[in-house]
Amino acid sequence: MAIVEAPPASSPHASAPRGRDTAIDFLRALCVTGVVLLHAIMVGVTVTDAGPVFENASDGTWWILPVSWALQVMPLFFVIGGFAGFLAHGRGRERGQTDAAFVAARIHRLLRPAVLVIGVAGVLLAALLVAGVPGHLVAIAGFRFAQPLWFLGVFLLCQALLPSLAAAHRRAPVAALGLLAGAAVLVDVVRAHTGADGLGFLNLAFVWLTLQQLGFFLADGTIDALSRRARVTAATTALAALIGAFVTGIYSPDLVANINPPTGALLLVGIVHLALVSLFRARIARFSRRPIVARFSDFVNRRTMTIYLWHMPMLLAMAGAVSLHALATGTVLPEPSSAAWWAGRPVWLLTALVLSALVAVALTRFENRPAPAATGSHRRLALATGTGVGVVALLLVVGTTPVTAGVAVLGLLAALRLARRSRQPARGEGVPDVVRVA
Repeated sequence: MAIVEAPPASSPHASAPRGRDTAIDFLRALCVTGVVLLHAIMVGVTVTDAGPVFENASDGTWWILPVSWALQVMPLFFVIGGFAGFLAHGRGRERGQTDAAFVAARIHRLLRPAVLVIGVAGVLLAALLVAGVPGHLVAIAGFRFAQPLWFLGVFLLCQALLPSLAAAHRRAPVAALGLLAGAAVLVDVVRAHTGADGLGFLNLAFVWLTLQQLGFFLADGTIDALSRRARVTAATTALAALIGAFVTGIYSPDLVANINPPTGALLLVGIVHLALVSLFRARIARFSRRPIVARFSDFVNRRTMTIYLWHMPMLLAMAGAVSLHALATGTVLPEPSSAAWWAGRPVWLLTALVLSALVAVALTRFENRPAPAATGSHRRLALATGTGVGVVALLLVVGTTPVTAGVAVLGLLAALRLARRSRQPARGEGVPDVVRVA
């Protein structure tokens, strides 16, 4: 994703200077790392007389509350996505890039790595069945693999709508944000009064689109133009409202629980994140320019989607290896949340990070290849986006099996084909610029 410095606070709607915003790069890298750590710490593996048991180690525990507050970084990630996307879209417009080219580049950057990981997952699930692994264990593996894929579908939708939402922001920023936030809150209210929990999944769009929209205000300098006092007030007010919602039972204090489906609690978290980023951005920028920190940021940002998509397969492989070792040697695995289990968490978490990084290095080229010439058809792009979102919904709702994985791969390939130009440009015909996205 093309990253540039935000405009100075004294001129909230001025053009952004050319150059990478190292603070935002660093924060994005931290978000990706936080997701890996959160999912890794939630993996529970034990072995009983009936065989291996894979479970969510955080279920019913007290410790998930502070962990979720520390590692629930998705609101910040979508704010950052809005910040970077808004500036990248603006720069593209200055170069004459069409909205279609912008969206097509996002589709390719997001879906191309997904084709590989879903295809490999389908083959491995089939191999496990052929090898005689019990079907219920294979089903659990498929379920766990698919869980993080919600992000792929939602982020694809957000990025596809970004040009339209950016235009709305430029015309009427407060109204555009208010409509999205109001829709998210309305979903929560109706859900609470009717008991129809399924309605909450509408907020897979409204909550994350609202957070992306908040990022636009950071990108155009509006947030930085506010006084320090106003930003501190916004952060403390949002935090107080969040705590009040927890105390009164409106929302769960477990921020992981508030993501499935998303709730308005995440909007309050996003406001806190946004204010803190603005308040400490200069200090974060200075820290982010240190050589070691800069190398970390560059490593992760070049491989954001690959790390995200592959970290769960790595965790599943780790869980399988641990259970096989325990079965072969008779080793008794510690119960999740026990003292012995916690003692092993540092090594477990470090292993998860290292393996995810190694796989990401090996597969970097799948994420960083330039996008092909984009279609100029908004209808084709809408179909491509809808197909990509539908593929994710299939794997989440029906489950990831060898069959559904195969269907998903075909669907993703079709989406990528739709996003490409259907013919080679004639001699002398211009080709839209390609942007680097994340």
